[in-house]
Formats: sequence, C-alpha cells, structure tokens
Amino acid sequence: MINFEMEDVISVLQNCAPYLIALGIVLLVGIIVLIAVRGRPRPQKFLIRAQAGLAMALAAVLAVNGIMLGGVSALLDLVLVEQVKISDGTLDTAEDTAVQIAEEGFVLLQNDGDTLPLTDVTSLNLFGWASANPIYGGTGSGGINALYDIVSLQQGLEQAGFAVNQELLDFYTAYSSQRPDMTITTQSWTLYEPPVSTYSQEMLDNAREFSDVAVVTLARLAGEGHNDMPMAMSEAGYDNNSDAYDDFQPDDHYLQLSQTERDMIDMVCDNFDTVILLLNSGNPMELGFVDDYEQIKSVLWCPGPGNVGFTALGEILRGTVNPSGKSTDTFAYNLKNAPWWNNYEDYHYSNMEQLAVEGMNSGVSQTYYPSFTNYVEGIYVGYKFYETAAAEGLIDYDAEVQYPFGHGLSYTTFSQTMSELDVTDTEFSFDVTVTNTGSVAGKDVVEVFYNPPYLNGGVEKSVANLLDFEKTGLLQPGESQTISFTFALEDMASYDYRDARAYILDPGEYVISVNSDSHTILDQKALTLSSKIVYDGQEGRASDDLTATNRFDDCAGDVEYLSRADHFANYDRATAAPASTEMSQELVAQYHLNSNFDPGTYLDPDAVMPTTGADNGLTLADMRGLDYDDPQWELLLDQLTVDDMANMIALCGYQTPAMESVGKPQTLDMDGPAAINNNFTGYGSLGFPIEIVIANTWSKDLATQWGETMGQMCVEMGIQGWYAPAMNTHRSPFGGRNYEYFSEDGVLAGRIASGAVQGAMSKGVYSYIKHFAAYDFNGKMVCVWTNEQALREIYLKPFEICVKEGNANAVMVSWSFLGIKWTGENSSLMNTVLRDEWGFRGMAITDFFRNNGHGFMNADAALANGVDGMLATVEGGPNFVTDRTNPSSVSDMRRACKNVMYTVVQSYLYDEDYQGQQGVGWRTYLYIADAAAAVVLIGLEVLVLKSYRKRRDSAAMR
Repeated sequence: MINFEMEDVISVLQNCAPYLIALGIVLLVGIIVLIAVRGRPRPQKFLIRAQAGLAMALAAVLAVNGIMLGGVSALLDLVLVEQVKISDGTLDTAEDTAVQIAEEGFVLLQNDGDTLPLTDVTSLNLFGWASANPIYGGTGSGGINALYDIVSLQQGLEQAGFAVNQELLDFYTAYSSQRPDMTITTQSWTLYEPPVSTYSQEMLDNAREFSDVAVVTLARLAGEGHNDMPMAMSEAGYDNNSDAYDDFQPDDHYLQLSQTERDMIDMVCDNFDTVILLLNSGNPMELGFVDDYEQIKSVLWCPGPGNVGFTALGEILRGTVNPSGKSTDTFAYNLKNAPWWNNYEDYHYSNMEQLAVEGMNSGVSQTYYPSFTNYVEGIYVGYKFYETAAAEGLIDYDAEVQYPFGHGLSYTTFSQTMSELDVTDTEFSFDVTVTNTGSVAGKDVVEVFYNPPYLNGGVEKSVANLLDFEKTGLLQPGESQTISFTFALEDMASYDYRDARAYILDPGEYVISVNSDSHTILDQKALTLSSKIVYDGQEGRASDDLTATNRFDDCAGDVEYLSRADHFANYDRATAAPASTEMSQELVAQYHLNSNFDPGTYLDPDAVMPTTGADNGLTLADMRGLDYDDPQWELLLDQLTVDDMANMIALCGYQTPAMESVGKPQTLDMDGPAAINNNFTGYGSLGFPIEIVIANTWSKDLATQWGETMGQMCVEMGIQGWYAPAMNTHRSPFGGRNYEYFSEDGVLAGRIASGAVQGAMSKGVYSYIKHFAAYDFNGKMVCVWTNEQALREIYLKPFEICVKEGNANAVMVSWSFLGIKWTGENSSLMNTVLRDEWGFRGMAITDFFRNNGHGFMNADAALANGVDGMLATVEGGPNFVTDRTNPSSVSDMRRACKNVMYTVVQSYLYDEDYQGQQGVGWRTYLYIADAAAAVVLIGLEVLVLKSYRKRRDSAAMR
C-alpha cells in the first residue's frame, strides 16, 4: 500500500533541485538587474527591467516543465489520471457476489442440538464489544475503503427479521465508539471490552426479558505493518480494561481469551441457556473454552465480511441460507504445543546489528535488523502435523484439535461414495456421488485426500494431503450429484532433497479418500505401486518444463528439521528455540544489503551491447497475440531507448510507465485483494470478504466470479493490473497478514487463487500473485531457513498451481530472504523455478520499494536475477541501475522490458475497443499551457519593444 514518507518527499525535492536552483539563480540575477538599472535613463531602464521580468517568467515556465516532465512525472501520471467510476450494474453484481461468498464462506463450526437455525426466534441479545464494532476487513493493501455503505452485524441480523437489543449496543458504543488503531503505522493490540462490573443488573434483567438467546461476538484484528500478533502479551503494549486485574498474564498470547472476555462469557452463560458464539477473526483463536460451557451451543466463524457480507450472517442464523463453508485452517486447543511455536517470531542476528537499516514507515521511525526464522517443522504445517503426529502416537488428536482443517457443518446431512479407481501407468480417476440424506437443501464439498506409503527414516510424508476438491450445486433432499476426478500419479509425489534430489513416488499402497475434513474419512480406495518412480533427468514430471532438482541447498541452513522417523523421535530437539542467534562467519562474508553491495556483482563481462533506438516502425500493439518467443519481439526491443527502459523499470509503482520509443502508453496497477483502491485519486471499489472467507467457500466457481468482478471493476476504473491475489501460507495463526492469504494448505490456496486469476484475466486484467515467496509473516530483511522439500511442497505450492493452472502472468516478489539472499535476488527462484520449471511468462515486480529499497532491494541485483520492475513512484536511488552504459545492464533492462510488455499487451487496453482510449491528459494540458505561455511571452515581448520605441522617441523629442 502506498505511503508518502519524508524520505520520498526528500527524494522528489532532490530530483527537482536542479530546476529550482536554476530558477533561483535566474530570479536572483533578475532582481539584481532590476536594482542595478535604477540610475539608467527611463527608456533603457524600462527595457532592461521588462526583459529581466520576461526572462524570469520564461525561467519559471521552463522550471515547471522540467519538474513536471522529470522528477515528479511518475507521481503526476498516477494522481492526475482520469477517474471513471464503477457502473451501478457492476456494483450490483459485486454486492451479489460478495454476499454469496459470505453465505458459503462463513463456517458453522459447532451446532449442538441443532440450535441453529433460529426459525422461531424473533429477538437477539448481542454481547461483546465487537458486536457493536466488528471487523470488516484487514489493514493496508488488503483493507476496504470508506466510499460505500457497510452492512453492520446488527443490520445483517435485522435484514433477516431479528430484533436486536439496542440497550446493549448503546452500552458498548458508549464504552468506545471505534476500534484502537490498526494501520500500517500503528498496531494497537488493546481489546476493548467493558468489565462485567459495568453491566447493571437492570440491563441484564432487560436482556433476559428481551430474548432467551444470547449471541457473543469475539474479534481479533491484525494487518500489514510492523509485527505479527503478539505471542507474549507482556510485549504487546496492552491497555487493560480494568485497574482491578490484568486482562492477560505475561506469557498469554493474543489468540486466547482476555480476562474481561472470560468474565463476560461467564456472565452471559449464567444468564442464558442458549448462547451462540460468533468468531469475527481471520486468525483462528483457541476456542477450548467453548467446551467448558454447555450453554454455548453453536459456533459460527465469520471473518471480515467486507462491505455487505454480514447480510449472510442473518440469513444463516435464520435458516434462509444453509451454511456450506469449510475451514481453511486447523483450530487447535493449545497453540503453544504447535511445532512452530519456538521458531515463528524472527530473531535478530546478534552479530549483524551494525547493518541495521534506519527508515520511516508513514512518518514513523523504524529500524530493520538482519533477522532470521527457522521453518523447523518442515512439511508438517497445519493439519499435516496434527494428522501425522496422531498417527505416529506423538499426540492425542482429540486433545489437541478442536475443529479440523476442512471442517464445516450444515443444516442437512450428506453421504459421499467413491467408485472404483481406474488406474493407468500415469494417472488414476474415479467418481464421487454426493447425496443429500437430510431434509433441507444444501451444498457439500468433496475433499479428496491421499495417504502415501512412508518408509521409516525416508522422505518425509504426511498421512493426510489434500489432492483436490469440488463443491456441489444446491442439492434438494434425496438428490444426488456425481463428480469426476482425474489425477496424475505425479500429483502424489514427494520431494526428496537429500538423496534423489528430485520428486519421487515410493512403492507401496496409496490410500485415496474422500473426507468431511482432514481427519474424517467418508470413503476410501487404494492403489499400489510395485516399484519406485523417480522424476529425474529426462523423466521429470510431465507438468514441469524443466525437471525439478535441488535449487535451494543454501537455504536449509544449520537447522534440524522435524522428522517422522521413529515416531517423531527428534521432536523436542527440532522444535526447540534456536541455540544461537549469530550468523556464521562464512555467511557473514557473503551477506549484503544495499549499503555493502557491489553494483558490479552480476555484470557479465562477455555481454554484447544490444541494439537500441532503432527505427523498425513497430509499436507494442503489433505484438498482441504473438508468442513470447516470436522473433518480431526482437525487432520491437531494438527500438527501445536506454532512457525509456531505465525509467520504465525504475518507476513500476502502481503503474507501468509509458515508453515512447515503442508506443507503449502508461498502464495502471492498484491494490488489493478485498477492494480495488486507487491510493492516488482516493477512489475505490466495493470491499469483498477477506481471502480467508473466499477460501472457506471451497468453491472454484465463486473464486472465478470474484476474479471476474474485480476484473470488471478494474476495467471500469481504467486499471489494468491487480495487486492480488495473495497466497502465502498460514504457517501460524499469528500471521499479521493471514487475512489476505487463503489457507494453511497450498492446494486449496493455489486452486482458489487460480480461479481468481482466470476470472480477472477473462476481463483483460492481469493479476500480480504475491508475495513470492516464503513471506508468511510481517517483516523485512528476515532470512528464512527451510529445507527444499518444505519449500516446494508447502510454500511454493500455491504459486506453482497458480502459474501452471491459472496461467498467472504477473508476480509480486516478497520482502523475504531465502537463506541470506533477498528473494528478488535469487535467480534459482525467479528464473530457474518460476520461469524454466513452471513455464511462467510475464513480469515480476518488487513489493513497495520506497525511495531506498528498504535498504536491501536494488535494481542491479533484481534485474540480473529475474525481477523486471521496481514498485517505486519517485526517481532516484537504487530503483535505477547504476551503469546504464554497460552491455550487461542494458541487456538485463531489455529482457525486463520485454517481460513487462508481454504482460501488458495481453490486457484489455489492447483490445480493439480500447485502442487509443488510455492516455494521460495532464501532459496535453501542460503543452497547451506552454503554448499559451509562449504566445503571451511573445506578445509581451512585442508590446515591450513597441513601448520602448515610443518611450525612446518621446525622450528624444524632449
């Protein structure tokens, strides 16, 4: 998300300085001249002063032109772009789609005694401060704007015919009418909740008289910013709700109940026998307290609903909509028992603090230190740990997991049966028949998992792995639907980074199942492989253009990774906190930030200077529909000038700049996953539910509709690129940006993201899938240490699917380091894996660059290793290559410009209906103003000369 910071302002002023200095010199000389001619004869004095005045005016015009067409032109391109609003028809479609996503994305986690739906209840008591102040989205690039009306939690219930207790809502509003600040610059973790002592007995008596049903809302909010959710509240800067007690003990974490919340729930359960809990949080909380209260009958997970999603809440509680959402994450009883607990927060390297980067974040001073985090759990992330640890006897599943991954209840019941497997040498297929066995119409999800054979001490494998999923249509009672699945055997391959250095399939029995969640099998079949398959050499996976082999040995580090061997025998050692916070001297010698980076590091001494500035008569529009490798691209690239290339690459912040040499106009790129927000004009779109809700639908069709609607809104707003969807892994529930990521599972995230990308692409809008890669937290300059199996099977998986199946053609690079190298400087990631293995064709840009690349991003390293544009909006600094005369740098710029143009030319901007309609009007107005100024100055010059002659002649006659 854009932030105007003092350093950026200074950078702009530095770019404007030569023009301002020149203007200042001219004005100073002019003033001196005006003073110096006081003793001259009047005609001469008039002439000299008039010429000096005209010279100063001309200098001012030239300075304004230099500034506007130079240092601030990129910002003016963004601020002064013509703004077209979204049509009413598209807004209606967006609202309908957003409501449907919430209807199918809110998850019924518990429903004891079929308490829901509330068909005979007319009134509800809403308890909890969050019921009056719920969370609608995230913050930063994933936030929603204030341009559109919001359906509140209260309104969503009232729309469904429920009356709500206004006295309670007024009480909460009087306590505080708005949430503590949660922005990019400010992260307040305080949880407003009135102490139980502030509830009057009269208020509780009135509530019992108003309704027998109490609805309790709990909420947790995090966002894009400095830190993830606090894992120790002693470090959170928390303000208690009462002086009589502490809301949290020092070692408590943010996803536990506060003492005030616990007291409130005690109070509600003492007064009401029917209690419904609403969890309004994208981050799963510890909900074990639910088991302590028999009064809490139902639990509904309703994360950020966007502008209109709370409409679905009333529909679900009333029963006019049957919930069909499934959880995208595991709800654990005790998060401190998770294998990542000691290795989630980043640690500062104690011997690298001298390389700390001082900077500003929206005016707030920040220091970024070289840091690290160890992904010690390897592939055992989320449900893959809990299911496997239970199978190996390490944990008691029922004591650790409250609601499994993929869990969600309905108001009806379903059966799912598999046909026999049809197996060939390379693939297998089967049908699943889903039948509504209940009395209410509803939708169900077919979740296909596999359990591969595990050899003790061999390649790590989870006992549960999501293969694919499909959602049924609305099935009436007794109605069935049959869904067909076909999989390649390689879809079940594991990556062996130690021995084969390739994907492999071990011999043995592979159990294929359809589940109601990751733990509950509904039906299963098995296939047996008689011999091992190794996808290496020329026999790589069919889905890869280049056979996968080890590319990231240098990212494993000195880390012991969790292993299933001997029933997780190394669990305590592997999951312990790091024994040392020092970087080894060997790595210290290789580590660099911008401050100690040699710009010549990646220069190729054998590079040949490419042709530039040729006159081949082509424009970018001529490339529409041509293959990436079509030879005509080379002729077009020969026309590029070095300045065009350098400026385009350096200023890819919320745009791709115009390039006159090939007739490329400016294109616009904007945030974000929940709403299209033009941060420069202030205009935006309707806000959708957060990505977790979209993934909770487990509906590829709805994901596609979401992408189509976002794409159409982009088209109507004159935007070609969408900074979304984001798809990093929910490695931990504490991730501050989890709200804008889909899931703990890469297959679910990848297929939902693919639908969105294809939907937007159908409207001619390209999607920047982000943040590539291993950015599963809030942070900068954090070295991620992970083995290659986990990297490929967990953290790269959603991106791989989105490139291969979604045909994504734009990528935003993360702020992470893989090992000791920024991801944008990692050619193995950006070129070998992304482009060579997966077949990606398109452009890659950095995340927000600022004026200094946050101290670690620079164009010299990025361009040489596969990044094509810097997400910067001001000229100057490391977003420009250092030596634009070097053949190696020019070749890198040429390749980058090709990738950008290849993506841009596929956008709707180059459809016949849109040719010539995109342009930046302010330049035209500037040129008109220049012409007018020239006419005025020439006219004044003529008048001055005429007046001078008259004055001279008159003086001579006297």
